[in-house]
Amino acid sequence: MSKRSYSAEEKYEILKELDEHYSTYDLESKYNVHHSTILDWKHKYDQYGLEGLKESSTWKKYSKELKLAAIRDCLSGKYSIREVARLYEISDASVLRGWIKKYNSHRDLKDTSKGRTNSMTKGRKTTWEERIQIVLDCLENGKDYQEAANTYNVSYQQVYQWVRKYEDGGDEALKDRRGNKKEEAKLTPEEKFKLQMKKVERENERLRAENLFLKKLEEIERRRN
Repeated sequence: MSKRSYSAEEKYEILKELDEHYSTYDLESKYNVHHSTILDWKHKYDQYGLEGLKESSTWKKYSKELKLAAIRDCLSGKYSIREVARLYEISDASVLRGWIKKYNSHRDLKDTSKGRTNSMTKGRKTTWEERIQIVLDCLENGKDYQEAANTYNVSYQQVYQWVRKYEDGGDEALKDRRGNKKEEAKLTPEEKFKLQMKKVERENERLRAENLFLKKLEEIERRRN
């Protein structure tokens, strides 16, 4: 599936086609968006209108108790991940997947802070390689922007923007374009080859992480059934 981001208005136009006798699978093929994602959009629109289709750069407050309760419901086999996400009004199923991954890895689940402190909002300069690593870790953990910000000592807004850029344009979109064209032009063929190999290695690493995560989710779904 494409990693393109859609605006609230674009999502709404796609949802309108559901009323024109198109199925979610038809729209999946037409727009290269997974049918379950389209169902999530519909649920959010039905609940909150156009506002529910907007991407938020802030985060909701979730208690540790709520996270554990949601995880237990998933693991009980009575509900699917998306059903639990809706039941507990979790912003996205990917957030719940991140909690499940932490739980299965025996990592501590903490309350999600609602307010921002100075350390949360203060950004810092980063290298291209750092930005890629931060984004991959954030995606692997179900887009937990705040955890990534805390782990790498950057701001929530920085992580959010980097993830959006990566989803739109991949590694290249995370480059700082100021003065980079001149520097890249000076690379020798050998340096360019090494740079390309690093990109391939990072992509392979990302795919391995995604495959492991999906296998774990499939195992959970099998237990549910």
